Amino acid sequence: MKNIVAILGAATCLAACANMGSDNSDAPAEPGGAKVTFQEPIDFIPSALGSYEWTISTDNQQAQAYFKQGIQLRYAFNVNEAARSMAEARRLDPECAMCCWGEAFALGSFLNGVMSAEKGPYAHAAIEKAVALANNVSEVERDLIMAARVRYPAAWDPEDRRPVDEAFAAEMAKVYEKYPDNHDVAVVYAVSLFMLEERRGYRDLADPDLIRLHGVLTGVLDEDITHPGACHLYIHATESSQNPGLALECADYLGAAVPVASHIQHMPSHTWNEVGLWGRSVRANTAARNSDLKALENQGFSYAAWHNLHMLLFAASYDGQGAAATQAGKDYRKVTDNAMYELLTLVRFGRFDEVVEKDNRPEDEVGAALWDFAYGYASLKEGDMRTAKSMRDKTLAFAATTDKKFRFHPAGRVVGTVAHILEGEILWAEGDLTGAIAAFEKAVEVEDSMDYDEPEPLPFAARHWLGAALMEAGRPADAEKEYRVELTDHPHDVWSLHGLKAALAAQSKTDPEVTADFDMSTERMDVWITASKF
Repeated sequence: MKNIVAILGAATCLAACANMGSDNSDAPAEPGGAKVTFQEPIDFIPSALGSYEWTISTDNQQAQAYFKQGIQLRYAFNVNEAARSMAEARRLDPECAMCCWGEAFALGSFLNGVMSAEKGPYAHAAIEKAVALANNVSEVERDLIMAARVRYPAAWDPEDRRPVDEAFAAEMAKVYEKYPDNHDVAVVYAVSLFMLEERRGYRDLADPDLIRLHGVLTGVLDEDITHPGACHLYIHATESSQNPGLALECADYLGAAVPVASHIQHMPSHTWNEVGLWGRSVRANTAARNSDLKALENQGFSYAAWHNLHMLLFAASYDGQGAAATQAGKDYRKVTDNAMYELLTLVRFGRFDEVVEKDNRPEDEVGAALWDFAYGYASLKEGDMRTAKSMRDKTLAFAATTDKKFRFHPAGRVVGTVAHILEGEILWAEGDLTGAIAAFEKAVEVEDSMDYDEPEPLPFAARHWLGAALMEAGRPADAEKEYRVELTDHPHDVWSLHGLKAALAAQSKTDPEVTADFDMSTERMDVWITASKF
């Protein structure tokens, strides 16, 4: 049951903010999930929080507690829950300027989404209230409040945010210059700088803007490696760079920084996947999944439950953990009402009899095409060539004609990769190994054209098929080359390591590093394989 202060406060807020609605437009889409508003009252859940504190100017201990919850949740990207927490803090202490600043900060644009038109008036009202109360705060708080004022104009247009973001970054640069050793100022400044960056794609460590951003974040992390805001941003600022391992040290701490906020628990896997620490990624996303479930009982905070499951099945697939991967695929279907990953993980681990029993083809066109691939592949392995060819034709045609997107990728590339894998498998089964290799090479070409994403759309790599076909064709040296390329992209990948060991053995070669890597990486593997694909 909600506490009575929260309920009464909510009524006050609704009266004061008439004619303003609620949305969840800047949270990632939760397919099949309910929206979470940013206006509802919220409980204080100390067991879900970590030790990070930002002490503000208030004599009200409850307001300080809600501010703590709000700022931790803002750094965990639970932006709606953060705004609700800051609103509770403001209602508990109506004279708390930083509570109003915190509400505006939570409502504002963040790395995964632009502040919606609906949230804009709330944020503007909150920052103007903070300005009105700014005589009651410390000098650094007043400077933060005044710098943020440009970020929340009265006439906010989400389609024209760049001038606002630039103005905010310029104002925060002045505050950072004045307080270079204040970690909280530094992280807010880093937030403003990151809003000027493209969210997706690769990052060049030689880019002056990225160097500046990294400098601000490492200035905090060099003194406090556990800072949740700095570490979260640093992982995002390094994961797609030439050296994602830069964030390894802070990744070790981040998962426990807000211990029952699922996105913070999940975030280290963005680093661990890039360096091939698949087992850690599986554990992190299992914990995130559990927090998503706890949130249903008001014992934690959930963010992007589908994304946590996608990352879990992806990491478990590359780690050879079939039970974890296939269960996550099933849970993904339950959360999203989309069975594509349920079938893709079953194909990854050779459970073809289970696939052909399914009749849960998604309504979503891209999900349906991926489902068709999996069903066709399993049908081939179960001896139904006719169905396999039908699914091949459907997926190739879809890939060639669709203008849909899969997350941030052209769906034609995602589906094209698997369509050519199925094409190659059919040719192989018909005895045309040369044609199969050509089809797998096309799959690799299409897959390599996709931009960076975490996790990637598919829980396997086309080179797993190309390498296996090259081995079958008596070309172990070529297979070795492909497996080594794949291991550069996905370090410690158990499928490529298995293929690489076999390719080396076929050439009467040994590599102690490969053997040691294989022995270490396959410790958690729960499936027996004879090749890099089933």
